[in-house]
Amino acid sequence: MKNAQIVIGLGFGDEGKGITTDFLAQQNPEAVVVRFSGGQQAAHTVMIDDRKHVHSSYASGALRGLPSYFTEHCTVYPVFLFNETQELIEKGGNTELHIHPLAKLTTPFDVWQNRTNIKNLEHGTCGKGIGATMKRQETPYKLFAIDLIAPRPMLIEKLKGIAYYYGFMDESEIEDMLHPFLEAVDALEWEIQDYSYLQLFDHLIFEGSQGILLDMDHGVFPNVTYANTTSKNAFQVCQYLEIEDIEMYYVTRSYATRHGNGWMSNEKEIILKNNQEETCTFNEYQKGLRFGDIDYKLLNYALTLDGAYVKGTKKNLVVTCLDQMDEEFKWEKLKIKFDTIFGSWSPYSKDLKRLV
Repeated sequence: MKNAQIVIGLGFGDEGKGITTDFLAQQNPEAVVVRFSGGQQAAHTVMIDDRKHVHSSYASGALRGLPSYFTEHCTVYPVFLFNETQELIEKGGNTELHIHPLAKLTTPFDVWQNRTNIKNLEHGTCGKGIGATMKRQETPYKLFAIDLIAPRPMLIEKLKGIAYYYGFMDESEIEDMLHPFLEAVDALEWEIQDYSYLQLFDHLIFEGSQGILLDMDHGVFPNVTYANTTSKNAFQVCQYLEIEDIEMYYVTRSYATRHGNGWMSNEKEIILKNNQEETCTFNEYQKGLRFGDIDYKLLNYALTLDGAYVKGTKKNLVVTCLDQMDEEFKWEKLKIKFDTIFGSWSPYSKDLKRLV
């Protein structure tokens, strides 16, 4: 019988979904890792011995050797994908990536929009074209993964239409921006496959992006992501594949984080230790990584919310970065705190797991 494990962030992202996915990949080497939201902005860090990789255009089982699959809810940017492919090859990772025909295709014009639009910069952006791509897809100027294998003249006409949509009129400027994009398209071997590909596997690991509190329908607008970051999309794929054995992994750090602008409870300055490998550092688009005390009521809100979208046979709460806690605040004390707050969620406390 087929079974699935779904990894979801309980906060504003940066909870540890990458290492949780890698942990499950290590236990299930014959599985496939499925991305069901977001795209080239994931930045999920995995370290295996002396190898380190930041997974964005690949799922977080790639360094471990598992294949990746992007659903129709994801975005793909060939330039970033090409660059990450070269990095993974050097590290001995698996560059097998299968993409649903209706996954959204990011263009250099979308990246430009994200990085120059004042509203985007005020609300917060990773600067990788995700939000602009999703908004553009609501217009007639759509571009999908299937267009990567369309006749080249047709692809170029669609790309030029998107350039005009954003106000680009200089043909030489358009050609200059398209050159690295088309080079990347030509350099990569595209595996465009629908969900029938996933039928080849008995075990699927679904890797979420960002966190429930950034969901486009449930986060505090306007500082949200343009995606459903709950289990909604993953559960729909499981239903399509008729998978009923579903195990949930809800991830949080032992403290709260938020990268960029927007509302955050319990915010305060925290000095991290042992964080030399922290990936989420300052950048010119998202700005700095903010911290705060863990908000148990907010975690309970996120857990309850996600329960409206998915029916899991087993639920696990994963707490990462326990090394940041004071020595006297032992794991058992934390477990008691979680048991107290989530008393009505007996499956969570019963199946409580941790990753350090």
